[in-house]
Amino acid sequence: MKRSDNTAKERCFLDTNILLYTDDGAAPAKQTQALHLLEDGWNSGTLVLSTQVLQEYTVAASRKLGVPIATVQRKVELFHALEILSIEHRDIVRAIELHRLYQFSFWDSLIIRMAQKASCAVLLSEDLQHGQTIGDLRIVNPFRV
Repeated sequence: MKRSDNTAKERCFLDTNILLYTDDGAAPAKQTQALHLLEDGWNSGTLVLSTQVLQEYTVAASRKLGVPIATVQRKVELFHALEILSIEHRDIVRAIELHRLYQFSFWDSLIIRMAQKASCAVLLSEDLQHGQTIGDLRIVNPFRV
């Protein structure tokens, strides 16, 4: 995803699939793009994650991609430098409301809720509809050509 100077400063919430592609050697173009996004956001201080994303990453990276659990743990430890939001009861209730209103899966609704809670302008995700807006949140698929 090419970003303008303006977009580069926007707060971006990362969906789990972006983190997973950093470990996915079977998709080298997406891996390179995901690593670039992570590096840019890390350097600019604009990336936000939630505890849900870290949990999903841990399970999928170790089980689906076969990443050694010690490597997964080290990466999760390194992510502490980013802004990480913890999910609260009211976030679950709001996610259920989003699920009912937009028909997203509950888990996607919780990702959206946390991105909104963090006042992110962009949710980077391959799983949701590119270009869709939900309030002030814009969904961007960074792998879209």
